[in-house]
Amino acid sequence: MRNSSIPLDMTFTSQARTLGIFAAWTTFVVCEVYAVASGLAYVSQGAAVEGGPFLSMMAILVVVMGPFLVLSMVAVHTYASPNNKPYSLAALAFMIACVTVTSCINFLLLLVNSQPELFSESWRALFLPCKWPAPAFVLDNFVWDWFFGISMLLASPIFGGNLLKTALRFVMLLSGALCLVGLVWLAVSPTQAIIISILGWGAAGPIVFLLLANMFGRVQVETGEIPAP
Repeated sequence: MRNSSIPLDMTFTSQARTLGIFAAWTTFVVCEVYAVASGLAYVSQGAAVEGGPFLSMMAILVVVMGPFLVLSMVAVHTYASPNNKPYSLAALAFMIACVTVTSCINFLLLLVNSQPELFSESWRALFLPCKWPAPAFVLDNFVWDWFFGISMLLASPIFGGNLLKTALRFVMLLSGALCLVGLVWLAVSPTQAIIISILGWGAAGPIVFLLLANMFGRVQVETGEIPAP
């Protein structure tokens, strides 16, 4: 008996396109502001950000960025072809997990850093100084390495065909691979592992959303463009 063909997916509407462009661009901009803030903190403190106003600013930026990460992946899910919907749905789920946990961690970090008198010394020790091996720092690195990394790997098969989409797939694979390598490398050298992880979600990650915003911007939904299978 011959199987019936899968109908074309028309869920990528102009509204989804607009949402994807806005969310991806916002994610990229917030990532770059975060990078500038961390750079200024390094220049002023001469070391990794372990406390102070710059740490509070960076925590706020992570919380602000969270919803736009999720909205970007919602747009990716609507863009994906029917055959790739399982990948895009799984990528969205892992991104929601990443954003949920990191938002909670960074909101608590903001409160502990800005109003330490409200918390006991044992509670503050979970967050400050914000470096290895503080439990909150370790957990935050884990969720970015694991959930964000897997989200990137799962989303990568959705894209391909022209040069822009191929570049997007490559950078997604690179970002996800670096995140997972950084996580595994913790057993060898935490310092080196954190650097590898930052290259994954902090360097390649923003490029993913820059390319994603440009890709969505070039989709002509009014002409009935169908995502590549």
